[in-house]
Amino acid sequence: MDKASHNIKYLKTFRRELRNSLTPAEVSLWELLKNKQVEGRKFRRQHSVGFYILDFYCPSERLAIELDGEGHFTLPQRIYDKERDIFLNNYQIKVLRFENCLVWEKQEWLINQIKLAFGWNDK
Repeated sequence: MDKASHNIKYLKTFRRELRNSLTPAEVSLWELLKNKQVEGRKFRRQHSVGFYILDFYCPSERLAIELDGEGHFTLPQRIYDKERDIFLNNYQIKVLRFENCLVWEKQEWLINQIKLAFGWNDK
């Protein structure tokens, strides 16, 4: 995927709005990911690839992290999420999905799962 497919200009205002209205779970996870706190990896918030906006994205690892609230558990949303994940996988972007509650209930486990995904595209 070329760089032109990342952060498409016309989505800029929407990405900014999303960054300014993060969910509580996103705020908490961002506190753990920002400033290269996880093994020196840089993460971005609300980064777009194609027409999809990712909650968090680590460019060096080609790793997307999505936090899912209860709206993601309906059948139509699960189908949409699966199609989105397939699109991203086709561009060598691995998607990790976590329920919002894990940010607070299993924080250490969640960060460990992210670390385990580092280097996935080297395998």
